[in-house]
Amino acid sequence: MDEAPVSRPSRLRERIDTRIIWLFSAIPLITLCVKAMRGELTANPIEFISQFTGWWTLFSLLLTLCVTPIRYLFSLPVVFPLRRTFGLITFVYGSIHFLTWLALDQFFDWTEIALDLSERPFIYIGFFAFVGLFVLALTSTNRAKVVLGALRWRQLHKSIYLIAILGVAHFFVLVKRDVWEPLMFAAVLFVLLGYRLFLRLSKDRR
Repeated sequence: MDEAPVSRPSRLRERIDTRIIWLFSAIPLITLCVKAMRGELTANPIEFISQFTGWWTLFSLLLTLCVTPIRYLFSLPVVFPLRRTFGLITFVYGSIHFLTWLALDQFFDWTEIALDLSERPFIYIGFFAFVGLFVLALTSTNRAKVVLGALRWRQLHKSIYLIAILGVAHFFVLVKRDVWEPLMFAAVLFVLLGYRLFLRLSKDRR
């Protein structure tokens, strides 16, 4: 006798609704908007917005890298599809962070942009990280995976490790003095990359 087909509600319970993730990810932006309406963005609102969105970009990026360890350590394959969701959330915050500098800080004035780049070269680090995020977001679809081929697609998306390193370095150079937050991000990234290296070495030994 054939087994009864699994009902749609049962299948849905085996997945995490990404709409909930997107809803929670919007809370920082809503908080930022509320602060702006109340005039609570400090004496330098552009700098506040830039630092705020930059912090959440890094947080979302590290959260993306947490998915794989959580999947294997706790045997939770249900979280695996969330890598794409968290990755896209990272790109959204990264885009806002980049546009804050480009539009609000520099007003698309290319002369001022060139001057700012010459005076603050750490911006190059953040720019390269953002370009990397843009490429990964652009190729995050199933269609892109088919076009590139599974192997090339995986190799391309491994660049998220370099992007994370660039992001932490960008934050570290930006802060200069009070470096405990960049160091916290660096420590988490070290653990996440170290875990992946450990898995790779263990696999090679077997």
